[in-house]
Amino acid sequence: MWQEILPNAWECILSHIRSFEYSQKNAVLVPVAALGFGGMLVYWMRSRQKIKTIEMGDGWWGSGERPLKGKEDESIRPFKIETSDKEIEDLHRRLEQARYAPHLEGAAFHYGFNSSYLQKVVAYWRNQFDWRKQVEVLNKYAHFQTTIEGIDIHFIHVKPSYVPHGRAVQPLLMVHGWPGSFYEFYKIIPLLTEPARHSLNEGDVVFEVICPSIPGYGFSEAPHQKGFDTIATARIFHKLMNRLGFKEYYLQGGDWGSRITTNMAQMLPQSVKGLHLNLVFISRQGLRRMISVMLGAYVPWLVGLTREDVQRTYPFIQKNIYELLRESGYLHIQATKPDTAGCGLNDSPVGLAACILEKFSTWTDKSFLHKDDGGLESKYSLDELLTNVMIYWVTSSIVSSMRFYKENISKDPGLTADARVGVYVPTGIAAFPQELVHTPRVWAKDIFKNIITYSYMPRGGHFAAFEEPKLLAQDIMHFVRKVEQL
Repeated sequence: MWQEILPNAWECILSHIRSFEYSQKNAVLVPVAALGFGGMLVYWMRSRQKIKTIEMGDGWWGSGERPLKGKEDESIRPFKIETSDKEIEDLHRRLEQARYAPHLEGAAFHYGFNSSYLQKVVAYWRNQFDWRKQVEVLNKYAHFQTTIEGIDIHFIHVKPSYVPHGRAVQPLLMVHGWPGSFYEFYKIIPLLTEPARHSLNEGDVVFEVICPSIPGYGFSEAPHQKGFDTIATARIFHKLMNRLGFKEYYLQGGDWGSRITTNMAQMLPQSVKGLHLNLVFISRQGLRRMISVMLGAYVPWLVGLTREDVQRTYPFIQKNIYELLRESGYLHIQATKPDTAGCGLNDSPVGLAACILEKFSTWTDKSFLHKDDGGLESKYSLDELLTNVMIYWVTSSIVSSMRFYKENISKDPGLTADARVGVYVPTGIAAFPQELVHTPRVWAKDIFKNIITYSYMPRGGHFAAFEEPKLLAQDIMHFVRKVEQL
């Protein structure tokens, strides 16, 4: 269209130029008019540029070769978590035969999970924890499975029991991370699906919530082929939402869930009404970031940092290098040889619990390193913590969950498909003070081009939905309310 408009427009301008008298007035007006028209043309052409996206592609993660004929079974099948006497007896036998290393005096959680406290956790697990009861708790929401790209995908789907007149129900996909599970969302789901019952009826936002298990985690089948990364997961979850009949939906995630939902927004932005994150991944670095870090400690206002950003980011070496190195040793193992470490955890429930629960200690609050019990029971109950561990244990999914790191981190982050693709969907960020790393809004804007809300949360850490469900629910609602008013 502009190819037709452009010659006519310039011909019109030139005819006016020829008819002008070369007065001082016209000598100014002619270039101004041309410049104005040219500026409008450039603006119009740039506004027509297509947003760069991740190619959706396709995949096959089932066992063996992809069938050449026949359509994949797209049925949604009800699923129920079950247990047995045999499963529980095997667990109890292994717990009873556990061997413990003597703890170091005064070590608290500085060397990892304190072995003295571990014995107390295992004693509770063996003698008081009721797995049958917790299975009933897990089954209180409707579970389903469906086959996508050759593997069975597990998810829960919770609809509001009552929708007030005039309120629209917003579909919300919530994605967990490691070492969590879909169970992390059990305390926040009722706040989102029945906000009026929990004094969260400020606006007209009600959700139906879909929580899938990442393939290789819990009750989702593990990929049988190499290369299953967050982009493949994003594609599968888009297919899941489409199969459930949703054309547009909101996304929420932390940990791996943050990267997966970000990839979903980069892949099909037209399907994502909004993206809400409680952890932001920023892989792009460079001179600009280095300058921001150096100046931020002295003149933060000059580089767009707030007082709260400064408090959470500095001293930079301590908070962004030393503390991150201290908490990321597991990451290097899982990103290189996950099967080696994983086989021991898959065979020992005590080892599995120590590995998982240690993260729920220091990732919830860094100061819990100094506590003999890791501060675990100050934020969670042992029933809650052990239920999450049991999801890994009964499904033998710890190894496949650890492989997710190798599939994603063993590649050069600058060469991945999502490295140079921005996020243009409306985005909300909840920055919790005890998160492993803090990402200021000004840095997040390098990737997320349309930040609608950015909240400095008053408390909470890495497992936001599990630890501070009400705070997170309020922030999600605030964000969605803003988006719906756009």
